[in-house]
Amino acid sequence: MTAEPRARVPRRPVHGVLLLDKPAGMSAQAAVSKVKWLLGAEKAGHTGTLDPLASGLLPVCLGAATKFAQVQLDADKVYEATLRLGVRTRTGDAEGEVVATAAVDPALLTPAQLHLVAQRFTGTIEQVPPLHSALKKDGKPLYAYARAGLEVERAPRAVTIHALTLTAVPDDPTALHLHVRCSKGTYVRTLAEDIGQALGCGAHLAALRRLATGPLQLAQAVAIEALEALAPPERLRLLRPPEVLLHGWPEVVLDEAEAGRFLTGLRRRGRWPDAAHVAVFGARPRALLGTARCVGGELIPIRLLAPTEIAQWLTQSTAS
Repeated sequence: MTAEPRARVPRRPVHGVLLLDKPAGMSAQAAVSKVKWLLGAEKAGHTGTLDPLASGLLPVCLGAATKFAQVQLDADKVYEATLRLGVRTRTGDAEGEVVATAAVDPALLTPAQLHLVAQRFTGTIEQVPPLHSALKKDGKPLYAYARAGLEVERAPRAVTIHALTLTAVPDDPTALHLHVRCSKGTYVRTLAEDIGQALGCGAHLAALRRLATGPLQLAQAVAIEALEALAPPERLRLLRPPEVLLHGWPEVVLDEAEAGRFLTGLRRRGRWPDAAHVAVFGARPRALLGTARCVGGELIPIRLLAPTEIAQWLTQSTAS
C-alpha cells in the first residue's frame, strides 16, 4: 500500500523565528522541512544542526530571519543528557555497535567524586571530533569515511565548558545525568566518552536534549504535533521577530530618511560608541533594518533586509 502524497501547499513570504521542540528520531533538516510545509513558507533554515538522536530546541528561521541564523550558530548551548556507563560504542551513542564493556565502580559515583570529574572537564578543554560527525575533511563529512570503514586523523579542537554537573541516577547504577552549558562546536557525545574514560569504565551517550541556544529557551518552544493541530493563522502567531536572534546586541535607531539611506548600503554618521555588532532599527514604524558595526562614529552596514522583507514582516505581524 503506497502512502498518500503530501498535499501541495502554496509558498509565500513568511518571516520570523519558530522555536521548535524537535523530537528524537527526526533529523534537523526534516524538522525544518516540516515547519516550512506547515507554514507554507518560501525559505527556511535552522541555527545549528541537532542530531537525529537528540531532541529539544531547534530555532527555525523563516524568510528574512535566515540572514541572521549565524548569530545563534555561534551562541552558547545548554544540554541535558543521559550517559550509559560501562558500555562503549563505535559511534559514541546508543545507535552504535558495542565495542567494549566494563564494570562500573559505585564508589566513583558519589557526589564528591562526580564533582571532581566535572571540574576536570570545566573550562577550556580539547576534544577530538567524533568520526561519526558532519565535520568535513578534504571536502567530505567525517561520517562518509566512517561508513567506508576508514579511520581519519582528527586534530583536537578547543571548546569551552562554562558549567557542568554530573548526577547519579537513583536505582540505575550504570546511568549518569549530565547538564552542561558549552560553547559552539562542543560534541556532547565526545564529552560523554571522555567522562566515561575518566571514570575508568567507559560510557556512551544514551539520550540528549537541547535546552537553550543563546537566550532562546526550550520552555518557549512548540512540538511538531502541537503545531500541526493549529489553524494556519495560529501558527503564524507563534513566530517571533527576526531580531530575537540578535538579543543583547546594542541598538541603533534611525529616522525615516536615514533608514532609507542605510538600506541602500550607505554608511551613516552619528554619535554612536564603537561596537563590532549592532542591530539597526527604523524608528517609525519600529522595524529591524539589519546589522552593522560602529567605528569612529560611522555606522557601517553588514547585513541588510530588503525593503520588501520589512514591509512583509510588518504586514504579517499586524495581521497575526
